Amino acid sequence: MALISDAMWNDMLTQRIEEPHAALTALRSRQRRPLLTDNRLFIVAADHTARGMLGVPGEPFAMADRRRMLEALAVALSVEGVDGVLASADVAEDLALLGLLDERLVFGTMNRGGLAGASWELDDRMTAYSAATLHANGLDGGKVLLRLADNDAGTALTIERCAKAVDDCAALDLPIMVEPLPYAVDPATGSARLLDDDDALLRAVAVGAGLGGTSTATWLKVPASRDPRRMLATTTLPALILGGTPGSDPEATYSSWERAMEVPNVRGLVVGRSLLFPADGDVETAVRRAARIIRPVAH
Repeated sequence: MALISDAMWNDMLTQRIEEPHAALTALRSRQRRPLLTDNRLFIVAADHTARGMLGVPGEPFAMADRRRMLEALAVALSVEGVDGVLASADVAEDLALLGLLDERLVFGTMNRGGLAGASWELDDRMTAYSAATLHANGLDGGKVLLRLADNDAGTALTIERCAKAVDDCAALDLPIMVEPLPYAVDPATGSARLLDDDDALLRAVAVGAGLGGTSTATWLKVPASRDPRRMLATTTLPALILGGTPGSDPEATYSSWERAMEVPNVRGLVVGRSLLFPADGDVETAVRRAARIIRPVAH
């Protein structure tokens, strides 16, 4: 699978020490492309580690091996039909140093302060990119995670912060993905859990779509859900389907993506762990399968 040789890896480690600004220069000077070429987008997500999420089912520290993760991303980005990556600054700059981002879109993750499993997980502050640094560093857009828990008063601050991010990105003409998800806090343990409730998800989508003083820059990033047509009937905004935690039945996952792609305002996928760490280890096949769902081959 590896597309990163020992020489490339060692050169990057040396650059990180001796030429620390080379990563940013590479990111800013990469060959750019338009956001849309055919009204479809396929973005590979690689922003999980910035909020302490390091594992996939069966491998709690799979993403803690940065070279392994970058090699999977290198494979994914080499597949025809992949438009770009969603990443934190360290990952985006690694990819730029490796020369993997020419003619690829780069979206920067923004709020990573809600560390996975922390008692303050839903207090999801802006600790990664800001709209200003997205713009200054030559990225193509941003992304915020909006976890809504009715029994956690701190959720109000997250809503406010995400609304500001929407306004800031819109002012700079940068598209921003908003990922609204319904959560609840367990009163006994204090832990946050995602609600498996289509009505709650629909409500979260409505809230996410209404953030900020304008929706002109907003793209929604949402789960496939059991009824994606009903979920997205609540908005006219474009939507991208997220991958979520890899499941034990990849065929069911692909089928849910195919079903969601039939909804008129669904324009593609943003998927990370399901494709970068598939159960059989075959990243290229998994990514090609997803690419065909977004852009079916005409026969």
